[in-house]
Amino acid sequence: MKIYLNNQLVESDEAKVSVYDHGLLYGDGIFEGIRLYDSCIFKLEEHLERLEYSAKAIMLNLPWTRKEIAEAVCETCRANDLTDGYIRLVVTRGVGSLGLSIKNCDQPQLIIIADTIQLYPQEFYENGLKIITVPTRRCNAAALPPTVKSLNYLNNILAKIEAQHLGYHEAIMLNDQGYVAECTGDNIFVIHKGELITPASSAGALKGITRSTALSIADELGITWREATLTRYDIWVADELFLTGTAAEIIPIVEVDARPIGSGKPGLITAKFLERFRKLVCKDGTML
Repeated sequence: MKIYLNNQLVESDEAKVSVYDHGLLYGDGIFEGIRLYDSCIFKLEEHLERLEYSAKAIMLNLPWTRKEIAEAVCETCRANDLTDGYIRLVVTRGVGSLGLSIKNCDQPQLIIIADTIQLYPQEFYENGLKIITVPTRRCNAAALPPTVKSLNYLNNILAKIEAQHLGYHEAIMLNDQGYVAECTGDNIFVIHKGELITPASSAGALKGITRSTALSIADELGITWREATLTRYDIWVADELFLTGTAAEIIPIVEVDARPIGSGKPGLITAKFLERFRKLVCKDGTML
């Protein structure tokens, strides 16, 4: 497999970064997870825009133009003969001295991995997924804005560990005020009395690309939506519930904290969202 590393393609076992890279030492960097469907990179422009916003937020100067990064992403996919899969686009702060100061980090590192991805089994889309709320809280938005897609995912990893130890694939994370933020890797949506509701970024939710797509689908379907503060009670009494994410796409949730959601089966509205999403993926992207 070929990896794009700083303006060249190298074999995966030759793709190496310095132990002094601040991305390794301190999680100082940003990334994007992007899907490739039938040789079409889904919403590449939106992902690259978010990458630029994340870089600006952490004062990381990107020496590449958006067009140059886009071309590198396409080149990496073509080099691996990939038509369907997952792209991990990473920018680290670069090599520096020991210590938190970024003053000696003068050359960011660009890494692009294009590979296959392990998705949720099809049965979860047909029968729904059961999830649980875990003790680990989402980082306060004032400490680390959730809109910055940084390399430091330890907060989410701890929550994922708790979920898996209890036998669940995914978990809800609350913020420090006890309100619903997001799941460990996905955004969360409630359908209640015909209305679509999702937490805002101020509650700790990432402004996901698939999340934005779901909101656009709601507009197309004529479904009213809003961002709102959600409690666990609001989740428990939802008529339908689904998650969105690059890997998850749109996946129905049928149980939370041992409580069935709605009828305990994937809802009809959720099914419409998933159907519409899968029709969009090859129409709204960048062809290789």
